[in-house]
Amino acid sequence: MLLRALAASLLWAGAALADAAIVYSTGGKFDASFNESAFAGVGAWRAETGGDVAEFEPRDIGQMTQGLRRFAARGHDPIVAIGFLQAGALSDVAPDHPGARFAIVDAVVDAPNVQSIVFREHEAAYVGGMLAAMASESGVIGVVGGMDIPLIRRFACGYALGAKALDPSIEVLVNFAGDTPAAFSDPARGAELARSQIERGADVILQAAGGTGIGVLQAAADAGVLGIGSDSNQNGLHPGAVLTSLRKRVDVAVMRAFSDWTPGVVSLGLAESGMDWALDEHNAGLITEEMRANALFLAAAIAKGDVTVHDSSTDGPCPVE
Repeated sequence: MLLRALAASLLWAGAALADAAIVYSTGGKFDASFNESAFAGVGAWRAETGGDVAEFEPRDIGQMTQGLRRFAARGHDPIVAIGFLQAGALSDVAPDHPGARFAIVDAVVDAPNVQSIVFREHEAAYVGGMLAAMASESGVIGVVGGMDIPLIRRFACGYALGAKALDPSIEVLVNFAGDTPAAFSDPARGAELARSQIERGADVILQAAGGTGIGVLQAAADAGVLGIGSDSNQNGLHPGAVLTSLRKRVDVAVMRAFSDWTPGVVSLGLAESGMDWALDEHNAGLITEEMRANALFLAAAIAKGDVTVHDSSTDGPCPVE
């Protein structure tokens, strides 16, 4: 593997770059979530470099393969695939275009011409759980996840651990919208699950469900409880009703893929500014000075390695589930 990576690095060292390209996940680039964060990275790249980026918004998983192949055939470089749903497509396409550089965000594809960018979601979720526990008056908080996969369970586990580190007696409700990719694009289902958790006493609910999470935040706001956004900054969707947003900095990942491509796995967490929590004019009235100080201290401690957050994908089952 090391020799393959070295060979790939030498192959592309000094190569003249053609226009970069990006294939979004399903849901469109203005989904107020994962894709929109990726699009922010595209905009930042254009503004910083003056370069262009070809874009493709697939309607379904089948079109992802078509988009990747088309960009590779046209010589775009590098080509960034957004979301774990593209792992299969990229695994098929990358070997057929060994001279092209690809990157995938939120998944790992083992190929010498692929950069795989993943996130340590559990780190920011731990901070979010602590904030949720501090904000909760009922002693019950919740998580509504999208597809029931290890990535989303890692998010939920970090959230629960952060809450229980502050208050071991707090109850954490966890529900998933489904077991297929459609679980990330069903706001009505998200609202239904959120209302169910609210009926059980939850007064702070994290959405980790992509487009489905838009329904979670809407239901929380309608019920007068607090939501927590994810992926992009969703504080402004319901000002005063979103405690914070746990941002997965897909924009940072996209910029990294365009400007610092290397083959292999890149892991982004709090230390690399790949994850953070959002504080702005929309939630400033919800975050007390004590909450802010605690969150900043905890995030810094995790970034420095003084606090290690359990990763349920590699360290075993979540110790509080």
